Amino acid sequence: MTELLRSNDIVLISYVRALLSAENIAVIGLDEHASVMDGNVSAVQRRLMVDDRDVERARRLLTDAGLGQNLRR
Repeated sequence: MTELLRSNDIVLISYVRALLSAENIAVIGLDEHASVMDGNVSAVQRRLMVDDRDVERARRLLTDAGLGQNLRR
């Protein structure tokens, strides 16, 4: 698994999940419960992970959607 992006923006997370799902790219969310538990501090960011075989396609999809600045390097 490769980390695709990390954010506390739940709208961004939801949008990225929808984009990936539409292209049949499986995504796993990590740290979602920890992020909720920290309240408004935002110390723990949510991470979206994709299979190593799908990472280039996912990166290209998000870049084409104008979200390239949010990708993890």
